[in-house]
Amino acid sequence: MIDIRTSNERGGGDYGWLNTRHTFSFDQYHDPRWMGFCSLRVINEDHVAPGAGFPMHPHRDMEIITYILEGALAHKDSMGNGSIIRPGDGQRMSAGTGVRHSEANPSTKDPVHLLQIWILPDQKGHQPGYEQKSFPEEEKRGRFRLIASPDGADGSVTIHQDARLYVSLLSPGQQVEHEIAAGRFGWLQIAKGAVELNGKTLKQGDGRLQTLRNSLSRPAKIPKCCCSIWRNQRRTCYKSAAEASNRHGTSGRHNGNCCSVLARVGLSQCCGSREACLPVQQPLNGPVQRIAYAFRPANHRQ
Repeated sequence: MIDIRTSNERGGGDYGWLNTRHTFSFDQYHDPRWMGFCSLRVINEDHVAPGAGFPMHPHRDMEIITYILEGALAHKDSMGNGSIIRPGDGQRMSAGTGVRHSEANPSTKDPVHLLQIWILPDQKGHQPGYEQKSFPEEEKRGRFRLIASPDGADGSVTIHQDARLYVSLLSPGQQVEHEIAAGRFGWLQIAKGAVELNGKTLKQGDGRLQTLRNSLSRPAKIPKCCCSIWRNQRRTCYKSAAEASNRHGTSGRHNGNCCSVLARVGLSQCCGSREACLPVQQPLNGPVQRIAYAFRPANHRQ
């Protein structure tokens, strides 16, 4: 399945000191169709005015990645870290058992433009942690640069989830490809400019999701779900909140919210009906089928 989340459909607003857009439900913006995508929970695009920012506030059990597009952002946290994040830097904060931090634009004249990405961890209760690395432009120009991964590969920051975050900068006429293997999911977010993705034009703020249906696969005979979880490369489907509650021995009111039932037993990686109603794919014997995505700047000339 391939679907597009267009920029103008996002939530958020302009509050003077902050102009923010939410790809997924966040804060006062709620859209049950867009509660996240598998372990990807938040993509916020923020413009913060000079001298403004977010005062000290708490987080827990979330992998938070901040990527600066323009300007600078000052970070302080309860772990004793204090730094300035600049364009091209990737900052990872693992909230784990609990952390407090503040973010502010240290400039008196220039706004800061950033993306903040939240990823659900592989389990609750990790030790809070912080990491910040610079990824030079030449390492991203015309190629995909890995900036976050579960094992810190290629000098990326380390996150507590089987997910990988890549960044690419494309000049007119350049093209890059990325393969998504069977059983994996992909989300493309356009941070600046516009690109063509397999002939489709995407502009700044657009997002495109993809789940691969492997041609060397057969659909499992599992009914459509109201929610599901994906663990250890297997998906478990629940037809109703009541079924999820009965399976896991929870009690109390669930108000028809399947994911809230799973959250009470620590299964926070819950996909809603938008993803869960896809058939589960069971690989057959044979080579892994892959799909390649080709990206190039929109309106380029051959």
